[in-house]
Amino acid sequence: MKITPLLFVFLFCLASVNLNAQIDVEKKVEKQANNKANREVDQTINKGLNAVGDGVKGLFKKKKPGEEKKDVKQEAVKTEVPKPSTGSNPSLQAFSNYDFVPGDQVLLYEDFSQDAVGDFPALWTTDVAGEVNTLSTIPGNWFNLKSTEGTYWFMKDINFPKNFIVEFDIVPKKTGGRYAADLVIFGEDSHSEMDKNGDPGNCGIHVTIAKTLWDTKGYKKGSNEKLTGSSSLNLVQEEKVNHVIVWVQNRRLRIYHQGGKVLDVPTNIYEGSKFTRMCFKLYRGASCGSFISNIKITTAAPDTRNKLLTEGKLVTYGIYFDVNKDEVKPESYGTLKDIATILNEVPEVKVKIVGHTDSDGQDAANLDLSKRRAASVKAELAKSFNVNADRLETDGMGKTQPVAKNDSPVNKALNRRVEFIKM
Repeated sequence: MKITPLLFVFLFCLASVNLNAQIDVEKKVEKQANNKANREVDQTINKGLNAVGDGVKGLFKKKKPGEEKKDVKQEAVKTEVPKPSTGSNPSLQAFSNYDFVPGDQVLLYEDFSQDAVGDFPALWTTDVAGEVNTLSTIPGNWFNLKSTEGTYWFMKDINFPKNFIVEFDIVPKKTGGRYAADLVIFGEDSHSEMDKNGDPGNCGIHVTIAKTLWDTKGYKKGSNEKLTGSSSLNLVQEEKVNHVIVWVQNRRLRIYHQGGKVLDVPTNIYEGSKFTRMCFKLYRGASCGSFISNIKITTAAPDTRNKLLTEGKLVTYGIYFDVNKDEVKPESYGTLKDIATILNEVPEVKVKIVGHTDSDGQDAANLDLSKRRAASVKAELAKSFNVNADRLETDGMGKTQPVAKNDSPVNKALNRRVEFIKM
């Protein structure tokens, strides 16, 4: 077919338009792909930068003077390590092996809230380095065991009864050895601030917390025999909050962690041992060091039935909540089961559940929080233990009915409580 000049020009223009359009589309696709790739690279770089640190640099951020009151949530965008668990807590039933019930006396509570960030805590002493820090995504002050060896002694005497419970939160560091910390509870003939013996005092029990095992050792001065126990169940996880519970009943020692009993040794403690002190130890060449907070020591096994049915009022420190939250934590299983058993055995009894807070925070917020916590306790008793909800009333008093001055961590812990009042 013969192409006229006019037709040739028309076809040439049409081809040029198509070619330019194709090139333009290809450039747009390429640009979009490059933008996406750049964004992914930037995100990867940012994550890498956030994770960079020498040892614990990426784990916590020390606040400047005057910034101690800064909202912790604002720090959460700066780093991803460590993160507490998100979403709902595991069900109470998942913690059915938590059979301990804390007593109604708080012997010690230490959360380092009275200490300035960057300082060594006032109630402790050591022969190595340590200081109080804040962690990037976890509320509160934390005692940084800032070494791979050494001892950190609590300086005040503690009148440990034969039955007691020690609880604390520990965040093992990622760097260093496998030992997170060694809790030593011991007795001594006369008070010494820094007993540097491997087995301090005249008797004691070591509870060694490692990433690979749990290890216990009871000792007594003058005896070469050690009463030992070990377990590899439910091990602590590095750069995460681990809630460790140690229950002592005369000579028997039990350890709980992550929803279960990890160790139960009937004769782990020498007969006649009387404990008055505690410390944390780190071992040379094998310790990673840790952050520790929320140390609580209570008496054990309160007379729940007598207090609730005869005296008409039960005060409990064994129902747990996160800071400013109303969700009942699964570690509360033993206490709730103990109360529910009595209520189900005596179905005619009605009780009022009353929540109480310390004085930190706004009055209205505390009042609302205490009411919501009481309602959550009622809901768990009905849902998890089949207590008739019609027998349960709830209320909250906020900070208005303290049982101690809100002037120290231990007194504030006494005021944060749940009461069951027989009606």
